[in-house]
Amino acid sequence: MNSVDISNELHGLLAGSNVNVQLSVPQLVENILKRKEGVLTSTGAVKAETGKYTGRSPKDKYIVEESSVKDKIDWGAVNQPISEEVFTNLYDKVINHLKAKEDIFVFNGFAGADEKYRLPIQIINEYAWHNLFAHQLFIRPNEEELRGHKAEFTVISAPDFKADPTIDGTKSETFIIVSFERRTVLIGGTEYAGEMKKSIFSIINYLLPEQGILPMHCSANVGREGDVALFFGLSGTGKTTLSADPNRKLIGDDEHGWSSYGVFNIEGGCYAKCINLSREKEPQIFDAIRFGAVLENVMIDEDTRIANYDDNSLTENTRAAYQIQAIDNIVDPSIAGHPNTIIFLTADAFGVLPPISKLSKEQAMYHFLSGYTSKLAGTERGVTSPEATFSTCFGSPFLPLPANRYAEMLGEKIDQHGAKVYLVNTGWTGGEYGVGSRMKLAYTRAMIQAALEGELSNVETITDDIFGLEIPLHVPGVPDVVLQPSKTWEDTAAYKAKANDLAAKFLANFKKFSNIPSEIEELGGPNA
Repeated sequence: MNSVDISNELHGLLAGSNVNVQLSVPQLVENILKRKEGVLTSTGAVKAETGKYTGRSPKDKYIVEESSVKDKIDWGAVNQPISEEVFTNLYDKVINHLKAKEDIFVFNGFAGADEKYRLPIQIINEYAWHNLFAHQLFIRPNEEELRGHKAEFTVISAPDFKADPTIDGTKSETFIIVSFERRTVLIGGTEYAGEMKKSIFSIINYLLPEQGILPMHCSANVGREGDVALFFGLSGTGKTTLSADPNRKLIGDDEHGWSSYGVFNIEGGCYAKCINLSREKEPQIFDAIRFGAVLENVMIDEDTRIANYDDNSLTENTRAAYQIQAIDNIVDPSIAGHPNTIIFLTADAFGVLPPISKLSKEQAMYHFLSGYTSKLAGTERGVTSPEATFSTCFGSPFLPLPANRYAEMLGEKIDQHGAKVYLVNTGWTGGEYGVGSRMKLAYTRAMIQAALEGELSNVETITDDIFGLEIPLHVPGVPDVVLQPSKTWEDTAAYKAKANDLAAKFLANFKKFSNIPSEIEELGGPNA
């Protein structure tokens, strides 16, 4: 089957009388309620549940092994190959499944706030609430843009269509398949809306490097003087909290591109975790959850419809999706200049990484490739004590190309634009988890403020003898003793043993990379 066949089939689907194109938010909400897909909460947001899949299904994600991409993709556990025949057969079945539905919903929009690089996309949904999600998460066209819109990638999501692994060539009933030649993402067997968002990000991570643009899994903000900061960090490191600064405007909270002109947000909305959410801790997120927003797997009171953000009955991975315009303190459009400061956030539960370190270019590339943080006991099934976890480039599930491609681009951007890079540990101090204490948020904010304002550029430093990190000896608003982990532990020998243990984990993890210049490991990593 060739691309013309798919185009014809897609045209046949979209020509049906059951197709609802570019419905407004009120129209989508009406459909959601009429179809009993969700309910309204006390703030006017829509609450929906995703069934047994409350998160991504990485083992069911595939890329079609096509001739044009076969030699470019970093094949493996993240990027699993699947045949063109399997894709074609499933495509036919999904199209016929959707043709038989009473209604389907279509959103046309963009990925990429910079008009020079944006990707026109089309999202076709079986569920109205999924289409509302797409409306909130991606960039919405104005009337003129809509008239000239021609999708370059289409996402087709059919949660009620379940694959039969014995017939369809999948591992389970669920599938997320990207075909770069057919410019299509096929999603079935899962109601989790995040698959749509992350599929587009994976596509962007393939397409942008070809244009010399570094795609990044990070948040970004800009100060009053136009200075731009990037915040990289895995779940639990404080990325959302620390990038939401009342003195700085938010560019975006999750996905960005760095071009020769500066940075731009990939999305038009936010997909925020909201477990234990409160107005006191996260006022921007809390107040953004109003009419038009989507709450995913959040428990609510049946009578008052008030959300209980502390209830994890369905999942810890409760989410809120809303337009970025629901936040007051933003840059609109979501475009800014070149980053002055880059912050890598980690939550080290072993309590041995410095609370802030200045990184050389080689160290920046090393820690970018490593993407380290730690999982805590109780956060995942089977995790009974802190575990080191590494996610390449702080976003390994979404990187179709080899890791060295992204790291080399980061190194080039740092060289070209003189960005200062810092590793900030928001984890434990004075001992590991269970012995020490979590770094005070006020101290972390003071360190980041000092980094953003250039106060650490010429400050006196000391080099950590295990990790090779350059530690500032003085930071305004932070006690000097806090800055050096070895001085916060009562047992120096225990500190060294734990630090050496973590350093060994870094070194072992780095061995998985190939084609990385030797100086990155020699100059960037812990001392062997």
